[in-house]
Amino acid sequence: MKITSIALVTLFSISVQAFAPQTTSSTTTTRGSVLYADTQEAPTEAKVSRPKVQQLGLLTFDLDDTLYPIGPCVEAANNAFVTAMEKYGFPGLSAFDIVETGKIVREEIANEDPEKAAALTHTEIRELAIRREMEKVILERKLQSTAEDWATQVSSLSPIVRKHAQDWAKTAVSESVVQSVLTQWEMERHHAAERYIFPHVIESLKKIKEEHPNVVIGAVTDGRANPLLMTFTLAPYFDFCMSWEDDQGGRQQFFKELDTVDAKAELRWIYDAARHKYAILKEAQDAIDSAQSDEAEIQPLVWPATYDDLAWIHVGDDLAFDVGGSAACGAKTVLVELPRSVGQTAPFRFDLSVQQPAWSTTSRKELEARIAMNEKARPKVNAEINTMERLPIAINEILRGDA
Repeated sequence: MKITSIALVTLFSISVQAFAPQTTSSTTTTRGSVLYADTQEAPTEAKVSRPKVQQLGLLTFDLDDTLYPIGPCVEAANNAFVTAMEKYGFPGLSAFDIVETGKIVREEIANEDPEKAAALTHTEIRELAIRREMEKVILERKLQSTAEDWATQVSSLSPIVRKHAQDWAKTAVSESVVQSVLTQWEMERHHAAERYIFPHVIESLKKIKEEHPNVVIGAVTDGRANPLLMTFTLAPYFDFCMSWEDDQGGRQQFFKELDTVDAKAELRWIYDAARHKYAILKEAQDAIDSAQSDEAEIQPLVWPATYDDLAWIHVGDDLAFDVGGSAACGAKTVLVELPRSVGQTAPFRFDLSVQQPAWSTTSRKELEARIAMNEKARPKVNAEINTMERLPIAINEILRGDA
């Protein structure tokens, strides 16, 4: 089947109701389920009338703190930042200098333009922090050199001399070196994610693929992590990755609403993008399957008309972003709340009474808005698990209409 430009336009004009569950009569009432480590799949009662079991079409995942712990991954990446900075002649930094500098940079921008600061991506903050650290080292060296040339102390240099030195330091930073250090940070973050992946993740993905061989699996993330780059663990199971940073317009609008309108910001844009990506991949695969079939009269499926009965399930640890955002676009949801012993920070990341993780750059105002969004999203949880081993069970319960 040839995918024409008209077909693609049709795909991207589809109503967000494309994944809405179809109305089916039933004599039972279902609600969200909680699956803990000792939970078994509930047996089906023969005399109870139930809806037809749905087919799983799209399964999307959040990445950080859902499939691996974000804390040790960021720590390992920050150590790689220190090593890379030393390599390029900037020694003496600590692993969390980039985090603290990132917070300072964001606060400075927030004082001038709060909306711009709120919309900064993780990559932008990190890049600005790396550049700032380089500028500090270059400035210190320039002031020391100038003081030695003038046979005086650095503290004796005039404000005018210091200002000129600061301006010079900003121009002396090499953009290629900044990008190289940033690349080293991101590479180690991916390597660490593979080392620290949560227990039972790979086994569950294998089982899901076995039970639902035609499912399209994707990632929806607010950072630069990409499962397709995790060659030894996640890559074989994922078909695509959508990052918040891929759509700056949508991201900026979301954080503008989050910063100015209490708890009314929506994440439909990123989940719509994931849904559209699924549509393109699914229709292309159906066209290939049709072309390779021996049946002369086979008709390829056309999305969404013949895909409306396929289920979309999103899995994540964040009530507001994962549950609330995906549910608004028609997805069923699985909330992942793992034991604190495995390193997941989600259960206490939005508790204002405890200290936030060292790697977090989220402002208190944003945290308060997120907490309100969490409360609104809680009723939209279809299933909750405390171990990834139970994910296949939760998915099957949702497909049966039991969750």
